[in-house]
Amino acid sequence: MQAIILAAGIGNRLGDEAGNKPKSMLEFNGKSLLQRHVELLKRNGVNQVNLVVGYQSELIIEHLKHSSSDIRFIHNPRYTEGSLISLNCARDIMLQESQYLIMDADVLYDEKILSRLIKTDIPNCLLIDRDFVPGDEPVKVCIDGRNHIVEFRKKVAHGLEFDKQGESVGFFKFDNVTSSCLVERIDTYLARNENDTPYEEAIRDCILKDPGHFGYEDITGLAWIEIDFPEDILRAHDEILPNI
Repeated sequence: MQAIILAAGIGNRLGDEAGNKPKSMLEFNGKSLLQRHVELLKRNGVNQVNLVVGYQSELIIEHLKHSSSDIRFIHNPRYTEGSLISLNCARDIMLQESQYLIMDADVLYDEKILSRLIKTDIPNCLLIDRDFVPGDEPVKVCIDGRNHIVEFRKKVAHGLEFDKQGESVGFFKFDNVTSSCLVERIDTYLARNENDTPYEEAIRDCILKDPGHFGYEDITGLAWIEIDFPEDILRAHDEILPNI
C-alpha cells in the first residue's frame, strides 16, 4: 500500500503564522506535520510515500531529505489553482495501485486514527468524527439508515434525510475501482475549466454514484485537528498534543 499526501497549497488563511513556509512544515513538540505523517505511516507498514508539493517545494524536499522512508516528490506547478489539480498529479499511482491512501498534509492526529484506516476491512473507507462543531468549514459525511453515505460536502442541502453525521478527517483508503471513477471525474471538472473544484467533490461524485461501494470508520473520541487558521495552531498545542 502506498500513501498520497497532498501538500502543495499555500495556506493563505494562516496569515503569517506559518512563517512563509508550507503549513505542513509547522512543528508541534519539535516535529513537523510532514515528519509525523511519514513516521506514523512507516510505523504502520506504509513505506512508500508520494508527496504532492508546490508552494516552496524546495523547502519540503530539503526538510525530508534524511527520512528513512521512500518518498517520491510529485511537483504540481499549478498549485495555486486548487487541490483537484494536486490530486490529478498522482493519478498514475491511483490507477496502478490496488489500494492506497489519500491524506491531507495539514492534520495533527492520534496514531490510532491512521492505524484504523490502514487495518480496516472496508476497501473504500472514509473516516468520520461525530463530535464536531457544525458550520460552513467542516466537510460533512451524512449516513442514512442503511449505513450508506448519502452526502459528502461542506454544505448539506436543506431537507436531506440522514440518520447520523460526522466530519471527515481528510484521510481516505481507496481501491483501483474507485480510482477509475476519481480520474474520470477529475478529467470532467478540468475539461470544464473548473480547476478550483475541491478534490472532495470528485470523491463525492463517486460515492453518490455507487454508495454501496463505500464505507467509513467512526473515530469519534480520538484527537485530531486540521490546521487552517491561526486559532487551530493554538488548539493543536493546547488540546490535541496532550491527547496524542
